[in-house]
Parts: sequence; C-alpha cells; structure tokens
Amino acid sequence: MLAKQTASLAQLENLCKQLYETTDTATRLQAEKALVEFTNSPDCLSKCQLLLERGSSSYSQLLAATCLTKLVSRTNNPLPLEQRIDIRNYVLNYLATRPKLATFVTQALIQLYARITKLGWFDCQKDEYVFRNVITDVTRFLQDSVEHCIIGVTILSQLTNEINQADTTHPLTKHRKIASSFRDSSLFDIFTLSCNLLKQASGKNLNLNDESQHGLLMQLLKLTHNCLNFDFIGTSTDESSDDLCTVQIPTSWRSAFLDSSTLQLFFDLYHSIPPSFSPLVLSCLVQIASVRRSLFNNAERAKFLSHLVDGVKRILENPQSLSDPNNYHEFCRLLARLKSNYQLGELVKVENYPEVIRLIANFTVTSLQHWEFAPNSVHYLLSLWQRLAASVPYVKATEPHMLETYTPEVTKAYITSRLESVHIILRDGLEDPLDDTGLVQQQLDQLSTIGRCEYEKTCALLVQLFDQSAQSYQELLQSATASPMDVAVQEGRLTWLVYIIGAVIGGRVSFASTDEQDAMDGELVCRVLQLMNLTDSRLAQAGNEKLELAMLSFFEQFRKIYIGDQVQKSSKLYRRLSEVLGLNDETMVLSVFIGKIITNLKYWGRCEPITSKTLQLLNDLSIGYSSVRKLVKLSAVQFMLNNHTSEHFSFLGINNQSNLTDMRCRTTFYTALGRLLMVDLGEDEDQYEQFMLPLTAAFETVAQMFSTNTFNEQEAKRTLVGLVRDLRGIAFAFNAKTSFMMLFEWIYPSYMPILQRAIELWYHDPACTTPVLKLMAELVHNRSQRLQFDVSSPNGILLFRETSKMITTYGNRILTLGEVPKDQVYALKLKGISICFSMLKAALSGSYVNFGVFRLYGDDALDNALQTFIKLLLSIPHSDLLDYPKLSQSYYSLLEVLTQDHMNFIASLEPHVIMYILSSISEGLTALDTMVCTGCCSCLDHIVTYLFKQLSRSTKKRTTPLTQESDRFLHIMQQHPEMIQQVLLLCHDAGSTVALRIQ
Repeated sequence: MLAKQTASLAQLENLCKQLYETTDTATRLQAEKALVEFTNSPDCLSKCQLLLERGSSSYSQLLAATCLTKLVSRTNNPLPLEQRIDIRNYVLNYLATRPKLATFVTQALIQLYARITKLGWFDCQKDEYVFRNVITDVTRFLQDSVEHCIIGVTILSQLTNEINQADTTHPLTKHRKIASSFRDSSLFDIFTLSCNLLKQASGKNLNLNDESQHGLLMQLLKLTHNCLNFDFIGTSTDESSDDLCTVQIPTSWRSAFLDSSTLQLFFDLYHSIPPSFSPLVLSCLVQIASVRRSLFNNAERAKFLSHLVDGVKRILENPQSLSDPNNYHEFCRLLARLKSNYQLGELVKVENYPEVIRLIANFTVTSLQHWEFAPNSVHYLLSLWQRLAASVPYVKATEPHMLETYTPEVTKAYITSRLESVHIILRDGLEDPLDDTGLVQQQLDQLSTIGRCEYEKTCALLVQLFDQSAQSYQELLQSATASPMDVAVQEGRLTWLVYIIGAVIGGRVSFASTDEQDAMDGELVCRVLQLMNLTDSRLAQAGNEKLELAMLSFFEQFRKIYIGDQVQKSSKLYRRLSEVLGLNDETMVLSVFIGKIITNLKYWGRCEPITSKTLQLLNDLSIGYSSVRKLVKLSAVQFMLNNHTSEHFSFLGINNQSNLTDMRCRTTFYTALGRLLMVDLGEDEDQYEQFMLPLTAAFETVAQMFSTNTFNEQEAKRTLVGLVRDLRGIAFAFNAKTSFMMLFEWIYPSYMPILQRAIELWYHDPACTTPVLKLMAELVHNRSQRLQFDVSSPNGILLFRETSKMITTYGNRILTLGEVPKDQVYALKLKGISICFSMLKAALSGSYVNFGVFRLYGDDALDNALQTFIKLLLSIPHSDLLDYPKLSQSYYSLLEVLTQDHMNFIASLEPHVIMYILSSISEGLTALDTMVCTGCCSCLDHIVTYLFKQLSRSTKKRTTPLTQESDRFLHIMQQHPEMIQQVLLLCHDAGSTVALRIQ
C-alpha cells in the first residue's frame, strides 16, 4: 500500500514538473489533461494531503492547494462541514510550521483558507459560527517571528479581499449577506489591528534593507487599503469608471476618524518610508479623504478637512517623492478627492487655504507643462479644477476663493503645453495624444468648465494664439519653399485650438452666460469658420484628417449650444457672425453645416472616422424639432434628398467598398435622410416614390440576378447588403404611421422574397444575414404605434408570416453549421440568433396581430416560429446565454413575452425543454445585469400565476376539463418540485417584489 502511494505521489510530482517547467507544448497539454482528471477523481482530497505532507517540490504543493480550493468551492456535492473545518485547521497548522514556503505556495494556501472561511461564514456547529474567529486564528502568527507576522497579516488581507469580491458561481445575494456580516462583526477590528501594527512599525527604526521587515510593512499597507476599499454598502463601485466616489464608512467607525492620529499616521508614514512604499500610503489617504460627509457633524468635518489639507500642504512643500510616477498618480487622485467630497465653501475656510491653493495651482501648471510625464494622471488634476470652477457661482462664504487668479493660469498651461508639444512629437516621432480621442475628449470636457471661469482671459488667449497660427499657416501655404514639417506643425497647433475652442463653447451655461461672453464665442466661431473655408478650398489637393475631426468636434459643440429650440436668436454670437461672415440667422448657419457635411462626404468618403462623425452630425441635426424644419427648406438638403445615390456621396458607391462591414455608415445616412424626408413629404406619395426610385432600381437589379442560375455572387451580396442598410435607416426614421405605411407598401409584397432568398443563400455569412435580420426586426417593431393597420387589412398577419418564414429559414439553416470554434461562435451563430429573438419579441408584443387566428384557421406560422425558437435555444449552452450581453437581453425579454401571453405553448413543451427554461431563469436571477434579473422575476411571476390558476381549476368541479398541455405541465412540476422551489428561493434572496407578491 505504501509503495503504491509512493508511486502515485511520484507520478503526480512528475506531472506538476511537466506542467510548470516543460517547454514542449504537447507534453504540457498532456500533463494538464491528466491533472484535470486527478482534480475530478474521488480520492483527490486524500492525495492532496499526501502531496502537502510528502511532496518534495513546490509545484506539487501548489497543485494540492489549488485542487483543495476547487473542492471547497464547488456548489454541487459540497464537502461536509467537519471536513471543511479539518482542512481549515490543517492549513493554519501547515502555514505555522512552514513559514518559509515558496511565496506562491503560501499565497495559494492562504487563498484556500480565505475561500473556506467565506463560503462557511454562516455555518454553525453547537450554536457557534465555526469560521468567524479569524483574528483568533491569526493571533499566534502575529506573536511569532517576522515571517509568521507576514503570513498572519496576509491571511487577513486576502480574507478581506476575498469577502469583498463577488464570484459568478454563487448568488450575488449570498455574497452580500456574507460581506455585510463580515463588515459588522470583524472588519473594524481588522482595520484597528492593522493601524496599530503600522503605528508600532512607524515608532521603531525599521530596517527596510531587511527583506522580511520590508515585506511586513508592504502587507500591512495592503491590508489597511483592503479594509478602506471594502464595498461597505454593496454598490460594487468600479473605480475605473468613476474614481471620484464616496467611501461609505459605517457609523461605528467614527472614533477612528475623529482621532486625528489616524490621518496623521499615514502622512507621517509617507515622509518616513522610501518612495517605493509611498503609493500604497497615498492610496490609503485617497480612501480616507473620501469618507462620507455624514460621518461627521459640521465642526468635526471642518477639523478633519483642516488636518487633511495640512497633510497635502506638507507633501507639496516637499515634493521630492512625487518624481516617482506611481506616487505622482496617487497624489493626483488625492487632490481630486479634496473637491469631490468637500464643498468649495468649506475649503476656503481652512486656515492655510490661500497657500494651499497657490501650491496646488503651481503643481498643476508644472504637471501640465510636462505633458509627456504620466499623462493619465492629468485627468485627476483637471477634475479638481473643473469641480472648483463649477462651484464658483454657488459659494456663499466671505473668504476669497482666489480661483479668478489661478484658473486662468491652469487654462493657459494646458493650452500652451499642448501647442508646444506638436513640434516635439513630429520631430521625435512620438505618440500623438490626439490619436487617443477618448482621452482628449475627456480632458476637453474638463477644460470646458475651467476655461469658462474668467472667460475673457481664456478668449483673449485663444484669439491671440489662433491668429498667430492661422497667419503662419496661410503664409506657409502661399510660400513655394515652405517645408512639410512647418506646415504639419501649424496644422497640429490649429487642430488643438479648434478642439479647445469647441470645448469652451460647449462649456457655456445658459443661466451664467452674459451677452459679452456670447460675443466672445462669436469671435472664436468666426475664426474657426474662416479656417474651414481655407482648408475646404484645398481638399482637392490635400487635407488633414486630424484637423477635420477637430472641426467636426467643434460643430458638434456649437450645435448643442447655439442651434435648437432653446437658443435665444438675439444672441450676440449671431450678431458677430452677421458682421464678419454675413450669417444673419440660424438658417444660414445650418446651411454652413450642411455644406460642410456634403463637402466631407464628397472628399472624405474613404476615411471612416470622418465619414462616421460627419453622418452622426447630420443625424443629430435631423432630430431637433425646429432645426429639421429649417433644414428641409435648404437647397443643399433638397439636393441630398434628390441625389442621395449620386457621385457626390462617394462613400455610398457600391464599388467603392472593399468589404461589406464598411457600409455601416449607410444606415446612419439614411436614418437622417428619412427624418428629413418624413418632414418634407407629408403625404406626398409622388415625392416619396421619387426618393425611393434608385432603391427600387437596385432591388430590381438584385431580383434579376436571383432569377438567373449564374450570377456574380460577390456583387449581389454587396448590392443587397447596401440596400438593406439604407432601408433600415429609413425604417428607423419613419416612426409615424403615414410614412411607415408608405415604406411597408413599397417593400411588401414586391421585395420581401428577395430578403428571404438572401437568407436562404447566405445564411452562413453574417456580413449578409445580420443586416437583413436587423432590417426585418426593425420592420416588425411597432415603434410609436406606427404599425396600425386598418380593421379590414390582413397586413399584420401577412407581416408576421414573413417574420416567421425568415426566422424559420435562418434558424433551420444556421443549425446545420455544426461545431463552431469558440472564438467565432458569437459572430457566426449567436449574433444572428440574438437578432431573431429580438425580431420575434417585437412581433409578438407589437399588438398588431391576433395570434389566436393562426390555430383557428390552421396556419402554422406561429407554431413554426416558436418551434424554431426552441431549437435555437437548445443549441445554446446556459453559460453562453449569460456570457454575451446582447444575447441574454434578447432571450430573456422574449421569454418574458412568451410566459406572459403564450404560456399554453410553454406548457406543451417536452419536460427537458421546460427544465432547460427554468434553469435559465434560475441562472438569470443571479446575473449582474439588472434588466436580465428583473425579466427573470417577471417570467417567474407569469409561470407561477399560470400554475396557480391551473391548480385552482383542477380542484374545482368544472364541466370543462384542463387542457392536455396544462395537465402535463402540472405533472412535470409535481415531478420536479425542487426546481420551482430553487428558483423561488433565488428570487426571494434577490429581494424581488414580484417574488414577495407570489409568496
């Protein structure tokens, strides 16, 4: 027996060595497969203990710890309580007797302890919660050597992190119960212990050259940060998306934050330890600075803020450590928190405010001037100044805020540093910040508020810099000897200036703006439009893509502020435009917009970024109630409506596209044209037919291709796909009954067979099927009640027949694809299925079809569509339903409609299908997507209501017996009561009001 164990142990150790050390891929994969089988074997637990006791390599110990973590984490067939207690005790003893294990082994064992503790948090033995004595568990570590102390602190740190993080294998509600209990019973004690240990460490002369003391300090700081970073109220805040959050410290922690020594501890640590530790200290300070305001009364908050500002002042006066990028980044975050959690009126009352705001301004200006250093940190500095500037109108304190002195300095530093960077970037071939449009837009949004503070200074600076660059640019263009580098520099400077001018115009706030500021806007707008005239005149020879994108950004900002129903037409901006450019009113300005749009579509048709943003601008203009009515009166717009397939719009040219996905812009274009046409035509069918004439001709061409046995398949694909995108844009825009009925009567029945034929031929090509399916989904969507057929019209039924035919055709054919690689399954299969689900949901919930007539008259259209839905559903693993957000939303919204209006169909399904659907509801209840979770609760409500009604009927004496479907459904539920109970329990745990009503 012993020999057999030894041989088995040697085999496992050899497999571990092959997995972690070999460079041969085949050997590694074979070892991985064997170890997976070992993990699933019945004797895995005993062999893991054997590996830990007798294993000679760290890799075998790692395998044992990892396998044990998987065993204690499984939801089906969990380990008994006694066994989990034994594992917990064994791990603690193992770590205590082996403090010098390999780091990754120690970490894996600590992870195992944390997982057991979290999942067993509510487990009792003899009326005692057996997994909650965490501080007692680690006390013996903290009273031993430095190595033991590190293990003890790491255990607490990893446990805090583990309990704070939700996992997908267990319900979110269970996670929140555990986290809340841990917060209330243990977290403050852990935080207090961590701070006390840090105080002890800071009171001693730490020898940071000693690696063990170095590690202890690092783990203590990590533990403290994990405590402060805990999700106290279950909001699951994602700091990557909103870093300016509030830390919801419990009221029971008040004493720690009223004691100024807690805050002082971290500032002292920052100044006493090497810069490599400082980022974690600053991260802790960031969280402390973000403590919720309601934790203090006014006097306490003022005192706390005073200590915080003093600490910031001390760092600014001794900025040496800020040369480290990580320190710099965390300090910028700390500065941003000063304003996100405190009011400007409170800041100005701090004793050292004048000196601190001066130091912060100098630090910001220096940071902006060194634009190449830690560019991602600038966001926090600009955020601070943005919030300060936005608060100026609301400050009631008598103390001066001094922002009128310092915000112009910040604005100037940002603008001049960006202009000065252009030459360096071009000269040295550096990465251009303008290429990161998301980052640039974020900074410009912040600058828009900062720049409007003391706006006359901002405007004067922009006018001066713009005139200099524009004059230099014009002189270079007129010079025969100008170097391309000099031209590129001036174009780069003008690009930044156009972006910034658009931003500051977009920062205008109506209630705080004056006539003088509107006149300043007019000065800036005139200059940009004059520059546009110059650049447009040269497009036949050359153009600058980045400058054009800046122009489009400017137009978008101008549109939001100065075009629309809410704008005062007496604005001094329009007066200035009239004086300089002869643009007397909004209609004339709109003609400039349309002229620019047409110019861009003519010359930049092959540039996707410019084309898409140009079309988005056109789309935005077509939405406004008053602007769209002015637009349709413009000759340029009439030109677009009458010549939308001409060579002027080269991006639409069928032969101009290298691949089918480049045609997406067509949908946007025709959505805008559809809105304009809807306003222009009223009920004029002749004008509508004139507009549709080119599309009619194109459809006839495709029909002729399909009628022959041999045709150019690629050309047919390209022509159909383009047409379908055009039609979808028009269908989306036509949200009134009159216009939509014109479109419907045009496409049905004449051209519907072409769409069906395309699905039959190219079901395997998503580049073709996706646009066709999306068009059909749009046609059956009863948006704004546009699908209202006359009482005597069969069109609602005929439309659903076509919908059913398309779903059935696509569904049956897509299921013949066989195995699809995981990385392609969404694009090739699931995306089309998702659109089919959305299409069927829209048709079933559109309220323009009486579905009872299908069975009454023997029409199988409804049954075919529903049966195809079931086939498609069963081909999708449960995990995929939740892994792909669009698929999950379309599926659960369709299921909600089916359980509400078609429960007889659900009840008629085979038992395994019903169980699949109930399982999907069960899993959907644990989803993080609120829409999915809510939809599942509604589905469950409808199912239980149906069950209740059928049970009530079955217990009463009625002449009409239960239908076969209802009787079978009740029988299935009686056979599997655990399923409906489990789903109801999950719904109850989620706190659903629907579930409460059911109970």
